[in-house]
Amino acid sequence: MKPKTRNYPYDVERGVDWLYSNDPQLGRLIDQVGPYRLKLRNTGTLFQALLHSIVYQQLSGKAARSIHRKLLRLFPNRYPSPAQMLALSDEKLLAAGLSRAKLKAVKDLAAHCINRTIPHPRALRGMEDSAVVQHLRRVHGVGVWTAEMLLIFYLGRADILPAGDLGVLKGFRITYGLPSNPEPEQMLRHGERWRPYRSIASWYLWQANYL
Repeated sequence: MKPKTRNYPYDVERGVDWLYSNDPQLGRLIDQVGPYRLKLRNTGTLFQALLHSIVYQQLSGKAARSIHRKLLRLFPNRYPSPAQMLALSDEKLLAAGLSRAKLKAVKDLAAHCINRTIPHPRALRGMEDSAVVQHLRRVHGVGVWTAEMLLIFYLGRADILPAGDLGVLKGFRITYGLPSNPEPEQMLRHGERWRPYRSIASWYLWQANYL
């Protein structure tokens, strides 16, 4: 079953056709999963999108969602501004479930947004993927994975393969019948056949974990 085209900044139908023709095993996964349903998180601010990604670092989806909900409940309208984040006490943030490392990261993110030391989203949208990663890594605690999540879910980039993501690695193992998770380099080599639609392939590999 081919996914229906939604309001994405890239042509999903063309991308799925490409994956089918270049990787039959991935095509079988697409048939199992069904339509492409990646949910873009591009309606909020850059601060909110990066906050979401920082909270989700190195956690299961269930645990991260719980902490993210508790964190948002600390703010009157559930969508904190950078200034509101800086004004909140460390004790309240820790009580919501943030680790001390993530607390430092979200405070540093808020400071960068206030000081405008990371580019405006309009500027980011005009940059190459690698340049976006370079700019975002100025923030303490924002590594390659966090920047890649922003590229996929906020900026809607079509060709991102987060090789350090455990869910993607596990999905690759399941899809290709491997005895253990691949090394990131192995998946990146295989993923060359998915260009320029590696974000679509990544989403389907995530879904392989839930079949």
